[in-house]
Amino acid sequence: MSHNLDPILRAWDWPTPPRATPLTSGLINASWRVDGDHGPLGALQRLNTRIFKPSVHEDIDAVTAHLAAKGLPTPRLVRTRAGGLWHEDDGGVWRVLTWLGARTVDAITHPDEARSAGALVARFHGAVADLDWTFQHVRPGPHDTNRHAATLAAALDAHRDHALYDAVAPLAQGLLERWRVLAPQIPDLPLRVIHGDLKISNVRFDGHDALTLIDLDTLARDTLGAELGDAMRSWCGTAGEDVAQAAFDLDIFEAAMRGYASAAAAWGPTDDEWAAVVTSTERIATELAMRFAADALNESYFGWDKARFARAGDHNLLRARGQASLADAVSTARADAERRLVAARTRH
Repeated sequence: MSHNLDPILRAWDWPTPPRATPLTSGLINASWRVDGDHGPLGALQRLNTRIFKPSVHEDIDAVTAHLAAKGLPTPRLVRTRAGGLWHEDDGGVWRVLTWLGARTVDAITHPDEARSAGALVARFHGAVADLDWTFQHVRPGPHDTNRHAATLAAALDAHRDHALYDAVAPLAQGLLERWRVLAPQIPDLPLRVIHGDLKISNVRFDGHDALTLIDLDTLARDTLGAELGDAMRSWCGTAGEDVAQAAFDLDIFEAAMRGYASAAAAWGPTDDEWAAVVTSTERIATELAMRFAADALNESYFGWDKARFARAGDHNLLRARGQASLADAVSTARADAERRLVAARTRH
């Protein structure tokens, strides 16, 4: 692997001879840690051009330059020998980002991690609040829940003869009904610059301290409801996505909200944005469950575990059940979560 990457690595200047080691935590872009004689030199990635266009690098460069000017640690694109933000070779689009942080976590294990990560996200949101930038790469409606519901309904109509139909159909109908009830409770919120994929593995830590956000291809303008709902779904649904039964950790939620509130006071989310956090967490879990359920019938998910499942549909059905159970857990805990959220806000 490292030998085959030599022609790619030569597109950049390195202070010492680089050695590339594959990273396995990401699902979308193939990634390698590049080390020199004295430690990490950067992260080499091959962009998944089925999902992202090379113009996404212009967005990353603009946002990270803005963050750096505000004093926030952030990965920066390393320009090639030719001065470009990316390099095209071997049929692919390649980039190098600076290496920050000591560790990536797949699940929060201590409230201090949630508190620190929440504060980091609030500092990020505050830093980009005045960013004047037109995004060059725009994903079509990643959190257009109505569109995902329509996709699921269409999959149910199109795949009645699918081997998994009898297992997926009642789950899907429950999800569609949940969204019918939940949708009127989602307020209209202002658009802000957001990270767009705040799963906990996209937060880099030093010890329990959250240092920076990574995987910046999803930067966009969307609502804080979508942003924080997705974050709390990931951080507080501590069983992960590959389980049939998930739980919602209220202690992690409270710690994350305390951290967020401590750093958001300077720029101030609106009352409606605060009020939308818990409902949006249920919404995003429901939305993801709908996506997985549709993928189970469409056999379309790209990252299924072939060692554990005979086909993509089986893996996606498990994920759909897990996220549906997480939505149930958030709904059950809503009153307690709202109370803890108010307590987190009033401390700051």
